[in-house]
Amino acid sequence: MIIIGLDPGIAITGYGVLSLEGTSYHVKTFDCINTSSKLPLTLRLQKIYHELCNLFEQWQPAELAVEQLFFNKNVKTALMVGQARGVSLLAAAQAGVQVFEYTPLQVKQSVTGSGRADKQQVQYMVRAVLGLPEVPKPDDVADALGVAICHCHMRGGG
Repeated sequence: MIIIGLDPGIAITGYGVLSLEGTSYHVKTFDCINTSSKLPLTLRLQKIYHELCNLFEQWQPAELAVEQLFFNKNVKTALMVGQARGVSLLAAAQAGVQVFEYTPLQVKQSVTGSGRADKQQVQYMVRAVLGLPEVPKPDDVADALGVAICHCHMRGGG
């Protein structure tokens, strides 16, 4: 089964594709979708949507794991992330991909064993668990892979 982990954002949307076979999972690919701040918001959202549609078509995932939106002190940033998240969920729904959401605490707990882990600990464990030569960059990609790992653990794999 193919699972995609997603860390939606307006400037950078990170993604990671894992294959889940029984109780083991393996990384297939990971990357990010970048949008230019010089583009109008509508075109940035359109780019995220179209690239995710292409990603879903290419990999045919059964499930999408995404982190739940948490309250952000910067309201403008939270709204932008919410819009990117919305087009991401729409792309998944139109592709027939089932969506699962996890809190940041669940992701940290699942990946590191501690809900109080910092970002560097999560990134280190993502690299170690997936056997990658280095921590995926930018941070949004490592975060997306962390959400995918969390989903594999929650559904009983890994």
